[in-house]
Amino acid sequence: MDLLKTLVEKGLRRELPSREEALAVLATSDDDLLDVVAAAGKVRRQWFGRRVKLNYLVNLKSGLCPEDCSYCSQRLGSTAGILKYTWLKPDEASRAAAAGLAGGAKRVCLVASGRGPTDRDVERVSDTIKAIKDENEGVEVCACLGLLSDGQAERLREAGADAYNHNLNTSEETYADITTTHTYADRVDTVQKAHAAGLSACSGLIAGMGESDEDLVDVVFSLRELDPDSVPVNFLIPFEGTPLAKEWNLTPQRCLRILAMVRFVCPDVEVRIAGGREVHLRTMQPLALHLANSIFLGDYLTSEGQAGKADLEMIADAGFEVEGADQVTLPEHRSGGCHGTADSGCHDGASGCHDGDSVCGSTPAAAPAPRVDEPRPDLVAVRRRGAGTDLAPNA
Repeated sequence: MDLLKTLVEKGLRRELPSREEALAVLATSDDDLLDVVAAAGKVRRQWFGRRVKLNYLVNLKSGLCPEDCSYCSQRLGSTAGILKYTWLKPDEASRAAAAGLAGGAKRVCLVASGRGPTDRDVERVSDTIKAIKDENEGVEVCACLGLLSDGQAERLREAGADAYNHNLNTSEETYADITTTHTYADRVDTVQKAHAAGLSACSGLIAGMGESDEDLVDVVFSLRELDPDSVPVNFLIPFEGTPLAKEWNLTPQRCLRILAMVRFVCPDVEVRIAGGREVHLRTMQPLALHLANSIFLGDYLTSEGQAGKADLEMIADAGFEVEGADQVTLPEHRSGGCHGTADSGCHDGASGCHDGDSVCGSTPAAAPAPRVDEPRPDLVAVRRRGAGTDLAPNA
């Protein structure tokens, strides 16, 4: 397939594909799926070998969020029967993190529901970061606290945070259909604040919310322009009690195509399979490791994930290895902290094959409507263990 050959060559050169090429990946047939995975796998191996980075989520504050994000079980008006609790104390959060680190995770992601942190919240999280780092030498800590105010990213950096996560989730054009209590521009601003403070930016998307192929390509191209170091790809978990509970638009094959498209557009970035992989990829999860180089270990914020032991077995059985604490995740040209300067080989969003009115490649045929997956609400299990409970975590 000439398309795949072109995409591999561009990926190995860290060159941006055209928008038409990205759309063509999403339009490929099931007959071509293994070829697509193999091609994107070449790009993944060029920059990340066969390493899989493990990340572990700790939900510091669960539920009761004033925002109305339609996909979220913690949203304003949600009737999902999730755990609800206020801030974990630093020692509680450190104990929760220890379970994931013992399972092989090298990054702990500290998440709290809400629009954004108050200055007091930043102090709380700073104390938690210190508690985790005092107990675990070399651990990476990523904070995910919502929209940041001026100066807060710098304070988190001073406290020892390595990264900050804030996802774009969907395209700018359709963002208001998903959330009304803040804007797409608010999210972009927070990612930029993290960059400016010297934090490694982490920003990704949610697939399966009823978006079009064009929306998916738009948000991934926007992410490429923002140039985060890691891009989490979430697949919607349709929680009962949320507005998107009936959205079952994903198949394992479509999830693989989405991951492949993200890898081609962001070839040298940590692509992480995040929430929903067990629900939508199911037995195809091992194939996804040929596309992504990072996963979450164990449970998510409000839902249960695959057992940590099963994750480790899956990685080994698929011929991959867990990335060690002494290994650098990003390729050398990115690990120095470059973020978008054109003369340093980083991505500034302006490179690639767009030039005035011309684009490289031919326009693909219109994508067929994605096959609707059979609803599997039996796979959506509310988390009842780990942080905020007296039960041992799943790690």
